[in-house]
Amino acid sequence: MAPSNTAKQITGPMQYTIFDVPILRDIFRLISTLYLKMIGWRREGSLPDIPKYVIIVAPHTSNWDFPIGLAMAFVLKLRGYWLEKDSIFRWPFHGFFRWLGGIPIDRSRSSDVVAQMVQVFNERAKLTMVMAPEGTRKKVTYWKSGFYHIARGADVPIVLAFLDYLRKAGGIGPVFNPTGDIEADMEYIRTFYATVTGKHPEKQCIPSFMPAKQ
Repeated sequence: MAPSNTAKQITGPMQYTIFDVPILRDIFRLISTLYLKMIGWRREGSLPDIPKYVIIVAPHTSNWDFPIGLAMAFVLKLRGYWLEKDSIFRWPFHGFFRWLGGIPIDRSRSSDVVAQMVQVFNERAKLTMVMAPEGTRKKVTYWKSGFYHIARGADVPIVLAFLDYLRKAGGIGPVFNPTGDIEADMEYIRTFYATVTGKHPEKQCIPSFMPAKQ
């Protein structure tokens, strides 16, 4: 079977992004700092000093999560890549979102993406992958488990990041290594996000994965 377009994109050389341009990233870091100050938000925590990890951001309930999250990324000096449904990468935004580190994925081949991402992590000395486990700003019942299986398969930590609209704070929380005991690991994640409030709390999903079919 021929590899999907997603597979080709994430197993080849990682694309050049705005975070790789020294002058531009410094300018946008300054703009982001001023923007967050203007809207009354503050940064909490800092990125871990480890070469490879998966970072999840939750809750995701509003379009505002993107500009605020992007500003936080610049302030935190995050150089990461993120997976998103291929429908948002249509003209004229295709080049722009890829420049921000976006990688389009075909959700109908999610298992293929997990396997390919594990391979990418194994082949690289440094890599940060940013993922929103809810997968959409709409109300959902369960989180997508791709981030967990990627981290587990690649033997890399999971970093818990957040946007808390109640406190107007965003940033980096705990770092933990998935044990393979999904229930215990999800309980750890639930405990952390239980105190985080999204833009639209009624759309938040209690962190959990869809039960495996018997």
